[in-house]
Amino acid sequence: MTFLPFVIRAEHRGGFRIHLVFNDNLESTLDFEPWLEGPVFEPLKKLNYFRRFFIDGGTVVWPNGADIAPETLYEAAQATRSNKALQPSAPGKMRRRG
Repeated sequence: MTFLPFVIRAEHRGGFRIHLVFNDNLESTLDFEPWLEGPVFEPLKKLNYFRRFFIDGGTVVWPNGADIAPETLYEAAQATRSNKALQPSAPGKMRRRG
């Protein structure tokens, strides 16, 4: 059986950054700004709207139906975790759970 990641917790960390916790306890703060391309993501470029995200179907979703696949978020979280240059330096720094 293949592992299917899904987001179990999400918290805004300033700007277009969201701290995510996945079902295997991987945690990471990701900058969503690079993903805000195309018509469905246009409203998210306004920070007040971006902050209205919620979790549905195991991923981060916005009221207009915009979302990013949980597998994409998980891969980005893993890359951020393994690459010190991509890790956030703000208070939302990644932490290992365990």
